[in-house]
Amino acid sequence: MPDDTPTTVPTSSSSSATPPPFPTSTATPSTQTAPPLTLGESPLPPHIIRGLGDRSYDKRKNAALDLEQHIKLLVEAKDRPRLEATLILLGDDFCTSTNSNHRKGGLIALAAAAIGLMDSIGTYLDLLLPPILHCFDDPESRVRYYACESLYNVAKVARHSILLHFNPIFEGLCKLFADADPDVKNGANLLDRLIKDIVTESDTFDVEKFIPILKRFIRRTNPYIRQLLVGWITVLDQVPEINMLDWLPEFMDGLFYMLSDENKELKQAAQRCLDDFLGEIKTHADSVGIAAVVPLLVGQCEAKARSIRVTALQWLHCFIVYMAPDKLVPWYADVLGAIMRCISDPELDICQ
Repeated sequence: MPDDTPTTVPTSSSSSATPPPFPTSTATPSTQTAPPLTLGESPLPPHIIRGLGDRSYDKRKNAALDLEQHIKLLVEAKDRPRLEATLILLGDDFCTSTNSNHRKGGLIALAAAAIGLMDSIGTYLDLLLPPILHCFDDPESRVRYYACESLYNVAKVARHSILLHFNPIFEGLCKLFADADPDVKNGANLLDRLIKDIVTESDTFDVEKFIPILKRFIRRTNPYIRQLLVGWITVLDQVPEINMLDWLPEFMDGLFYMLSDENKELKQAAQRCLDDFLGEIKTHADSVGIAAVVPLLVGQCEAKARSIRVTALQWLHCFIVYMAPDKLVPWYADVLGAIMRCISDPELDICQ
């Protein structure tokens, strides 16, 4: 049997390069208009259906290339019923099949369909995305990899249109980052970079809708999910139109807990992220929701991890120095109590 390795998402050895798109055919689509669908008629030619379910990767790929041309024909003909019927068939009959080759074929086909749809893709994302995201939970790692590859190609065509579906895509990214398979992880990193590029290029990203899902995942202890979250917080904080200080109380606790993680790189990333926010606070102290942040810092001064207590104390010192004194009055007793506990801390650098 031919090698079953897809060609559209490179491995980590070429992570600096932009992954090539799904292989496309150079053939010119026919201008013939398909007749209307009749009841019970399949929207796809039999040879494409057979090819997509074949155990050979090359045959599935060739069938997907034929499907791409078929989709282009339907787009030119403005045959929305057949387009919708085709995508529904791929999602229902292939991506949820008990046969793993059918699931792989369905995922390759959805990526090919996205390329065939091109500028029309936004209209069909509700049909393209759910089957792909469903396959992120597939028991076979190769199918999960194909799902990652498929979403990459859909996102590459859809660009900013994909942002309307950002939260379920981000949940999918969390699953992929926590995956035990290294190929899936490599594909997830490439997909993550593409989605970040799309977000930073767009002026339509709704950070307010993203914060609840960030808050839900920020307490997860999986180091790979934590790395994903820190990366997104850092990237969003660099977008001029987004002020992450406004949302700091929603995820700050999670960043502090990461300081005690056993993964050194993750600890350093969380520390840099917190240091960046602290630098912003020194410049824009009045823009911080002190009513929510100070109680969190007071609580972190009692954390078991030394790194958390040190960082929390540094933050409290910053608030005392840079915050208008009258704004801290309601929390003087709590802040003083935290400082007194730190004075008796067994760690010398903390008690000093």
